[in-house]
Amino acid sequence: MTLPTSATPDPLLDALRQGMEQLMTRFPAEYWRELDETNSYPEAFIQAMTEAGYLAALIPEAYGGGGVGITEASVILETINRQGGNAAVGHAQMYIMGIILRHGSEEQKQRYLPAIARGELRLQAFGVTEPDAGTNTLNIRTTAVRQGDFYIIRGQKIWTSRAQHSDLMILLARTTPKSQIKKRTHGLSLFIIDMHEALQNGMTIKPIPTMMNHHTTEVYFDDLKVPVQNLIGNEGEGFRYILRGMNAERILIAAECIGDGYWFIEKARDYANQRQVFDTPIGSHQGVQFPIARAYINLRAADLMRFDAAAKYDRGESIGPEANMAKYLAAEASWEAANVAMQTFGGFGFATEYDIERKFRETKLYQIAPISTNLILAYLGHNVLKMPRSY
Repeated sequence: MTLPTSATPDPLLDALRQGMEQLMTRFPAEYWRELDETNSYPEAFIQAMTEAGYLAALIPEAYGGGGVGITEASVILETINRQGGNAAVGHAQMYIMGIILRHGSEEQKQRYLPAIARGELRLQAFGVTEPDAGTNTLNIRTTAVRQGDFYIIRGQKIWTSRAQHSDLMILLARTTPKSQIKKRTHGLSLFIIDMHEALQNGMTIKPIPTMMNHHTTEVYFDDLKVPVQNLIGNEGEGFRYILRGMNAERILIAAECIGDGYWFIEKARDYANQRQVFDTPIGSHQGVQFPIARAYINLRAADLMRFDAAAKYDRGESIGPEANMAKYLAAEASWEAANVAMQTFGGFGFATEYDIERKFRETKLYQIAPISTNLILAYLGHNVLKMPRSY
């Protein structure tokens, strides 16, 4: 039995769920388990998502996409995780392309968005984080210095996921030295990087082995030449451009956590009903039953926050607090559900055939990335509750 969710009845959302569930029947648990064991990229799944139009959901119809909002896109990603998959392998394309849509030139939109929608180009790489800056994006050191018709880029990015599986990257670099800017949020610019050209022209990619199958990397830029026409929007305003994209990312990550949470709770409930010890289903014991019920309560609450944030985003409202709260609550709820499932399965939770340990590792990531739960608390404390700044 499928658990009720917090979504109100909606024909489009229902159709998206059903379509995504049908697609996921082609990629059962064994598919994801094998990928995890071999640390392989899910090419077949990404291709199927592209052909079905799901990865182009947020691209307007005028550019060949689905033309839906963040609410609908979040349901797509939620359903992938709820069916036992890992939406993180392709989620970046959904929110990164929004930067081109909102701030790119019409030539850039025409050049890239239809090709992305058709699956001819993949935009999965977002080069922002650096080793010495972390979440302090304003402290990045990668520079882009204009020389004639090119920018010369030097520096390093880290945790740039799927760089090896992307045709394009959106890169944030400093174009004005910090000593010359009047406002700390100025002086950063965004560029579209052609990954194939860059790999022949001063860019190198180094994979970072991790505890989960996430395909993340370090990227080095050694005098990489990027044409001026690849600058997105105005020079020096890149930080402002990425903020709305980060809010979209938080909502979509929240949706993935929601999907994980429902998956864990359904697995835990079914196992608790079936598993018998001393001739009694373990789910009849309150020590097993109550943690599952509590995790479900918290997940439903997080789900409501996700839909609230998504609805406000789609209406064009300012949603920094809501997006962060949705991500925080969903990450906490999915992690609680993961621990409850592991405890319910006991020793079998460590066996790969049940997939609990795989999803356990996957959902742990969202306590830390793309923004840590602690920094969300700091943001809310300072910006919403108006307490002294702690960072």
